[in-house]
Amino acid sequence: MRPHRRSALLQQLVAVAPSQQAVLDELRRAILDGGVPPGTPIPLAEVAEVFGVSQIPVREALKTLIGEGLVAHRRNAGYTVALLTAQELREMYIVRETLESASLMAAVANATEADRDAAIAANAVLEQAIADDDAATYHRESRQFHAALTRPSRMHRLLHMLEAAWNVTEPVQSMVHVRADERVQLHADHREMLDAFLMRDAERLVAASEAHAARLNAVIAVLPTGTGLLA
Repeated sequence: MRPHRRSALLQQLVAVAPSQQAVLDELRRAILDGGVPPGTPIPLAEVAEVFGVSQIPVREALKTLIGEGLVAHRRNAGYTVALLTAQELREMYIVRETLESASLMAAVANATEADRDAAIAANAVLEQAIADDDAATYHRESRQFHAALTRPSRMHRLLHMLEAAWNVTEPVQSMVHVRADERVQLHADHREMLDAFLMRDAERLVAASEAHAARLNAVIAVLPTGTGLLA
């Protein structure tokens, strides 16, 4: 009989107020932060013990996360962090690209000086991550950079869908697993996108975004398959 191994998820959880919403928010945060790889078991009883609640609010929270695509459940196998196939990962990146492109035209038109400052600041953090060869920070802050470009669209329903699509891909931590030179190339696209955004050139921004998406899709297509991150 193999020894029981403690789930990596338990090490990431922080005790929160004993409410279903707090439990849901903390489980989602732990999964999205990147410290819990896809396929990680989610032991219901032990999670409930961490939060000091019964299994009922944990089970309800996990049902919500199943609906969001972050958790999977199999009869007699329990709950796990969702594991995408390579094809599913590519499909979700296409969804992200489509939603982002739809928001950028409006974002350029609506952006305030504060929005432009936020985009510059987000890019500066990415520049430092590239200089430090800090893959985890680059992955995390890349999302913040894209959000800084799309948020000014004020298309709140679309942005909600974009956030949900991004969440589904987040446990894979794609940018952590690509080569350093590929991150440098992808960041060159970010700089082109930022320049277009600051110049209020919507067509140039969309074109740069599409070129970035094509490069990103090519990188994602050859992610290492032996990492256990993909089904």
